[in-house]
Order: sequence, then structure tokens, then C-alpha cells
Amino acid sequence: MTTHVLILCTHNSARSVLSEGMLNHWAKKLGRDVQAHSAGSAPSGRINPFALEALSNAGVDISGYRSKSWDEFSQDGAPPLSIVITVCDSAAAEQCPVFFGGSGGQPVKVHWGYPDPSNAEGGDEGKRRAFELTRQAIGFRLLQLLALPLATMSKAELQQALVGISKA
Repeated sequence: MTTHVLILCTHNSARSVLSEGMLNHWAKKLGRDVQAHSAGSAPSGRINPFALEALSNAGVDISGYRSKSWDEFSQDGAPPLSIVITVCDSAAAEQCPVFFGGSGGQPVKVHWGYPDPSNAEGGDEGKRRAFELTRQAIGFRLLQLLALPLATMSKAELQQALVGISKA
């Protein structure tokens, strides 16, 4: 059974997109039945080109990526979510909509905050560097998530493990 992970940020243009790309990339490489999705509370309608560049440079297939609203994941026909991760400070304080986890009920929620690489100084090169560092930091946490025995963990164990990853 596929574990669906939703990664949220405000604009769904940078950190959440980096997370979706890296989780799907690593899950495929490692043969894990995990599917990442990303969305925003106030989607910008465009993905930051530096996010796409960082993912592409890491070998991630970026075709089909788009900035989307979290509303898509609280409607009929949405994938049954197991985990919801917020990755930007503003999204952590926002009231999330109700997400349904299929037969398992509500998904486990955790906040893994990262500074916005879009605000990096140093012109385009500074932004490229910030996006790459953010991609690497996110990728490191997501590899830890993929190392968990997701199929056999209780919600409490999963919550504890995800909080532990955030502190590592």
C-alpha cells in the first residue's frame, strides 16, 4: 500500500517542490512505495526556476510539476494521506484544512522548517547556492523518512520518528 506524503508551504514554489521532487526521486531509487505531493496555502501559480534547476541538476525528472493549492488534497478523489509535512515557517502557523488519511483517519503532521532560499542574497549565484543547500538538507531528512519501517509503524511511533528527524 502506497504511503502518500503531502508537503506544504505557502506558495508551493520552492521548498515544498524541492521536497516533493527529492522524496519521489529517492523513493523510486530505493524501491520504496512512497508517493510525495506538494501544495500551498496560497499557491503562486509558478514554480521558482531555481528550484527546478536544483532538482534537475540532481537528476530529478521535473516534468509535470506545477504550483497547486492544498484544497486539491482535501477533496473527493484525493490520495489518502499518511503524512503531512510543513516546510516553511509561515505554513506552520496556518490553520491547515482537514486532510483525510483513508481508512487510517487523519495523517500524521510534522513541521520541518527551512529558510526561504528565494530570499538569499548574492544575486542569481547566491540563490542557486541557497536552493542547492536547501535541496540537500531536505533530501537528507527525506532519506531518513524513507529508512523508517512505514508499513509497520503506529501513528504514535511515526509521529515520534518524524519529530526526531526534525531535531537531527
